[in-house]
Amino acid sequence: MIQMQSNLDVADNSGAKRVQCIKVLGGSKRRTAGVGDIIVVSVKEAAPRGRVKKGDVHRAVIVRTAKDIRRPDGSVIRFDSNAAVLVNKNEEPIGTRIVDPKTGKATRVRFETAKDGKKVRVAARSGEKIDA
Repeated sequence: MIQMQSNLDVADNSGAKRVQCIKVLGGSKRRTAGVGDIIVVSVKEAAPRGRVKKGDVHRAVIVRTAKDIRRPDGSVIRFDSNAAVLVNKNEEPIGTRIVDPKTGKATRVRFETAKDGKKVRVAARSGEKIDA
């Protein structure tokens, strides 16, 4: 679970290395967020020539939490650290790559236009649509 003042690693190539949660979105009484939730973050550490700078405020989607995630079949998933991917106001990722926690390799993401005219993200290697 992520709450205000939680520090998260950044799992993309936007230039940010570490961010701090400053607001959990989704209601006035909402205090914690989990995987898939959107939060507001402040950049605490950044690469010198990245797209984002230290002190910038952005939205982010949580992609990994150290707290257990229970599935309906009873299995449990947990990660070693908390991580997020920075997104813009339209909830599109700022970076072009998202790092996989198991392999440490990056997943390249490209944008395509669907038949209905919507802009969707597609994994470059597999061709799988992320925003179906």
